[in-house]
Amino acid sequence: MAMNVLGLIGWIVGWWALLYVLIVFLSPGFTFLFVLPLGYCAYRFVAQLGYFFPAIRMRRILRTYPWRIVEQVPHGLTEHPDVPGKKNGWFEFANPARSEQRIPLVFPTHFRTEWWHRRMAPRAGARLKQEIETVWFAGDPRLVGLIAAPARSGSGPRRLHVLEQWMPAGNGRILTDWGVTPDDIERGRRVGVSPAPAP
Repeated sequence: MAMNVLGLIGWIVGWWALLYVLIVFLSPGFTFLFVLPLGYCAYRFVAQLGYFFPAIRMRRILRTYPWRIVEQVPHGLTEHPDVPGKKNGWFEFANPARSEQRIPLVFPTHFRTEWWHRRMAPRAGARLKQEIETVWFAGDPRLVGLIAAPARSGSGPRRLHVLEQWMPAGNGRILTDWGVTPDDIERGRRVGVSPAPAP
């Protein structure tokens, strides 16, 4: 979150600094040289604003669910039979209530998933695939999750990304089949997920 704030401040300061140099030190003939840098600073400012909602959501997930390290998590970029619609990649995690049952979570958008996609691709080399053999996970796969790759030093998570539950919940019956309790639903609501209650 701090890096997002610093990035936002940096692009604002950069835009004003360029404008100051243009107005104070240069003649109007140099304006065309500053159009692209000023436009790029404005674009990056708007893009940086887009990072805040996911960062806030990640903090909410981490305040509600602890990190755990999971190995050999099934994943893919292809269609998953249990998840309708277009997906941007999926991971399957064990159901906390029924460990033999696996539940897929998907990347909700294509935004900032390139690093993950290169390692999840069927043609990825062994070295790339090895980087996601072990992942950090916080969340409940029946509702929402936060995935991260281990740092090279192994000391902590990096490349954090929110995963969402896209399986059709219908009238809440699937939640009952998954063993979701009222406490689980309440924890989900704390991170912004409002599943349909069971009938």
